[in-house]
Amino acid sequence: MSKPKAKPKIKTMAWDAAAFLKTDEDIAHYLEAAFEDGDPTLVVAVLGDIARAKGMSRVAQAAGLGRESLYKALSTEGNPEFATVLKVMRAVGLKFKVTTGAISKRRTKPITPAGP
Repeated sequence: MSKPKAKPKIKTMAWDAAAFLKTDEDIAHYLEAAFEDGDPTLVVAVLGDIARAKGMSRVAQAAGLGRESLYKALSTEGNPEFATVLKVMRAVGLKFKVTTGAISKRRTKPITPAGP
């Protein structure tokens, strides 16, 4: 009786988005896609990838934050304040651009101004 042939083992490698963020345009598109997704955890993770691509120590210094604090804030367990997000964005040369658009899938009605 013959033994069944063993399947060849598949080699996998860790994938690091930071290694693929080569240009400022790459970085801007990556963060824009995260914001469009609407998941705050994803936005923080993407900011962490961007900070690592730019150099975490340099980003921390430019943002006026400690390197360890920045690593913690942008980790999967982190929950950075909005001010920290803005500081990191400025430190890596990004800014917000707000436009009108379709209503989020998460909200069924547009928010209307409160009456007097």
